[in-house]
Amino acid sequence: MKKLGWFGRLWLTRFSQPAGERAVHRVALQSRPKRILELGLGTLRRTERMLSLLQAGGSEPVQYVGLDRFEGRTAADPPGVTLKQAHQRLHALGRVQLVPGNVDTSLARLCNHLGVFDLVLVAADNDSRHLERGWFFVQRLVNTRTTVLVESADGGPAGRSAWKPIDKRRIDDLAARTIQRRAA
Repeated sequence: MKKLGWFGRLWLTRFSQPAGERAVHRVALQSRPKRILELGLGTLRRTERMLSLLQAGGSEPVQYVGLDRFEGRTAADPPGVTLKQAHQRLHALGRVQLVPGNVDTSLARLCNHLGVFDLVLVAADNDSRHLERGWFFVQRLVNTRTTVLVESADGGPAGRSAWKPIDKRRIDDLAARTIQRRAA
């Protein structure tokens, strides 16, 4: 994707489809994150748009870390791209690190090496069991200034979704549940 001008930014934040992703683009444009973590990449459309939006106004490249199952997807999973396709499509949009695997195991391997992120996106197509265990590790990657957006699918016929912010306290609660389940 090429750099976006003011019209492209307007289109992404107000008129792009799916409408639920407009919130992600608005948050990215307002907060101008330098470090982004995305759990679940899907078809990469959202990621490409967001990184292009940030590239348009920034001088230094965004550091982006994306975790996805890639080739490990099952027939029941939503469509997605391969690891090679993701590298090819994203490498020009920032400093990109892509990690294959389930959310919990990938974060367990990397969380001590990643540092704190400015923006964390959690897609609805993540396996809920792996995501529940992953909150313990997400807790280490965020602080009170981190914006965390979680996609919630409404299950309607159009497959609409909404991105909702959650605060650090809620993440701490989700992480505590993980610890309690392990102890039980």
